Amino acid sequence: MRPIRADLWETRVDNPYPGLTTHAYLWTGGHHGNVLFYGTQTDADFDDLEALGGVAHQYLSHRDEAGPMLGRVAERFGAQLHAPAKELLEIGQHAHIDVPLGGRHVDGNGIEVIPTPGHSPGSTSYLVPGANGQTYLFTGDTLLVNGEDIWVAGFLPSISEAATLADSLRSLAALRPDLVISSACPGTSAVHAPGGRRWADCVAQAREHVTAVA
Repeated sequence: MRPIRADLWETRVDNPYPGLTTHAYLWTGGHHGNVLFYGTQTDADFDDLEALGGVAHQYLSHRDEAGPMLGRVAERFGAQLHAPAKELLEIGQHAHIDVPLGGRHVDGNGIEVIPTPGHSPGSTSYLVPGANGQTYLFTGDTLLVNGEDIWVAGFLPSISEAATLADSLRSLAALRPDLVISSACPGTSAVHAPGGRRWADCVAQAREHVTAVA
C-alpha cells in the first residue's frame, strides 16, 4: 500500500473496467478505529490493512463501489459498513449496511457526511479531518480529475441528473479541502490537491462540464 499522508494509505490499483482506475483508502485517524473509504476489487491488500491496524469502518460513496469484497472486509476485520440509505437495496445485495446514511452531519468518527446526489441518487461525499490540520475530501464519482488535469463531474446520461449534480457541486464549492480523492479516475491517481488554484474555480470547471454534457 502507498502512503499518501501520515494517516492515509492507498490500496493497489484496480481496473474494474477498461480505462477505469480505482483505489480504496485507509484513514488511520478515526475516533473509533481505522476507516476504509470506497471498495476493493480483491483481497490482495488485506494483510497490509491488517498490519496497519485493520478496518473498523468502511464508507461507500455510492452503489458502484459495492461488490463481493464488502462481505470479505466485514468477515476479516469485523468492519461496520456505512453507505447511502437511498441505495440500500443495491448495496445490500452484497453486504449488510450497518449504518445507513441520510442527511448532512458529523458522525462519531469525526467524518462530515455530505449528501451529493446527482451522479447517482445516493452519492455521498465525506470531509475528513486529516493529519497536520489538513482536510481530505472524498468525492466518490461526483467530482474527479480527468486525464487532462481538468476537474469534471461524474455525469452519466443513463443514471445521472444534471440539475441535482450541479446543486451538489455548489455544496462542495463552499468547502476548503487540502486534498481531494475520487473513487474512480481515468489515469493512475485519484488523489489531487487544488494547489495554487482556488477551490471554487475547480468546482466551477466541473459544473461547466455538467452543463456541456447534459
